[in-house]
Amino acid sequence: MPARAVRAATLFAATALVCATLTAAGPQAVASPPGEKDVTAVLFEWRFDSVAKACTGSLGPAGYGYVQVSPPQEHVQGGQWWTSYQPVSYKIAGRLGDRAAFKAMVDTCHAAGVKVVVDSVVNHMAGPADAGATLTGTGGSSYTKYGYPGLYSGADMDDCRATISNYQDRANIQNCELVQLADLDTGEDYVRGRIAGYLNDLLSLGVDGFRIDAAKHIPAADLANIKSRLTSPGAYWKQEAIFGAGEAVSPGEYLGNGDVQEFRYARDLKRVFQSEDLAHLKNFGEAWGYLPSGQAGVFVDNHDTERGGDTLNYKDGSAYTLASVFALAWPYGSPDVHSGYEWSDKDAGPPNGGTVNACYADGWKCQHAWREISSMVGFRNAARGQSVTNWWDNGGDQIAFGRGTKAYVAINHEGSALTRTFQSSLPGGDYCDVQSGRTVTVGSGGQFTATLGAGTALALHTGARTCAGTPAGSAGAAFGVSATTVPGQNIYVTGDRAELGGWNTGSALKLDPAAYPVWKLDVTLPAGAAFSYKYLRKDAAGNVTWESGANRTASVPASGRVTLTDTWRG
Repeated sequence: MPARAVRAATLFAATALVCATLTAAGPQAVASPPGEKDVTAVLFEWRFDSVAKACTGSLGPAGYGYVQVSPPQEHVQGGQWWTSYQPVSYKIAGRLGDRAAFKAMVDTCHAAGVKVVVDSVVNHMAGPADAGATLTGTGGSSYTKYGYPGLYSGADMDDCRATISNYQDRANIQNCELVQLADLDTGEDYVRGRIAGYLNDLLSLGVDGFRIDAAKHIPAADLANIKSRLTSPGAYWKQEAIFGAGEAVSPGEYLGNGDVQEFRYARDLKRVFQSEDLAHLKNFGEAWGYLPSGQAGVFVDNHDTERGGDTLNYKDGSAYTLASVFALAWPYGSPDVHSGYEWSDKDAGPPNGGTVNACYADGWKCQHAWREISSMVGFRNAARGQSVTNWWDNGGDQIAFGRGTKAYVAINHEGSALTRTFQSSLPGGDYCDVQSGRTVTVGSGGQFTATLGAGTALALHTGARTCAGTPAGSAGAAFGVSATTVPGQNIYVTGDRAELGGWNTGSALKLDPAAYPVWKLDVTLPAGAAFSYKYLRKDAAGNVTWESGANRTASVPASGRVTLTDTWRG
């Protein structure tokens, strides 16, 4: 849980993800060896069964190494997202699924080659405003603040019963209450044992690692003791310790326990993408004073920072998308890809209670599946171990660089198209630009000429030599239309095929504004299919406005997909 940017009224919280299947759990499969794939999809507030489907349908095929699930333990009741971060007991009995669903999710994700990391809330317990009130958790347990029957009593809490108020005072940070939540005395042997017992229970279900929520509020030595009690002390360990200039507790203190999340990375990406030049990123990483790359957990945004405004978020259009492309291409840290849902109320819980019936529906953003982002996971895996080569920039917001002989990326964060001949170290031949699904031919000397539209990227790697058969080239249509909207409006597409809604505006497909003003959506259609289509605009009340002109037409090629680059006709 972040250290500061928290409103007491919302009783703060942390990251998310959880999964499961409703089928019976089979024998546990073995996921890929640690370290081979370092990208984590953080499926914020997804139910376990929905996470399991994502592991099989998108995460495994894209090459994600890990999926991070939201806290699975019993928690306070309520529809807000942050209730998941107020534990009542260590039973797996939260709103995202029960123990059987959790186990089924772990096994399904392992079978897809995806390891499971659990967001673990061990700094505190729930804290009702009225400390004397008796309440009931999501799993039926009765509790009071400082009283959690069968688990903890007031004697197991730190003596400071006041809210943290001074980040220049170590004792205040680590002994007092984070937004009024009952602070556990992790210096006690009994408390350490109960926390280790919870984590060991998760390990017994096949979990591969933990994100330690609010680690900054727990002494590093206490976490080291807890970790030493695990049945698998080598389990992946990622700690949330937010950097604050001049503060008494430093993220570097926690490196002895495992990885530490580097919040400065995301904050600086926002500043560079919004108000500086991408050319400044040439030495991004440790040279900027960050944690060692091998132990840094990095991200463009997470569930807290997207709401707090200190990082980019999905509302920032192409800046957000291109920052994600850069983060996955750049060899610093191990990246998290946040995948959440649309929000205007910063406290709002997940749509459908966390059930994801389909991406891009019901408010689910599914950033992990955006073509621009998911395609870069394979890029990163292919480029592993390769240093940055062939850096180029225009002194402004157009950059390009290679990853040795394995990969090359170009990013155009300016308002006009970029056409140039790029110099790479790639072997000559044809490659698939995994950003667009188009074929790019690299000459024997590593050179190729390409045009990048405003707010777009190009990415080539040795694992995608042809577009056919890759996710970017699967049969169908990649819709893209430049269209401006006002708050409350969205762009949809429909057409003469059932997959496109059969000209029914109620069944039209919503496009995603990740690269606003360009709205995009990939739709699977049969190879060789000819179709008609048209775009429409819907407002919050459901009123429909069609674009002008005749119906548009296109055909799916015999292999691969048709890429449509349209402009709204007013």
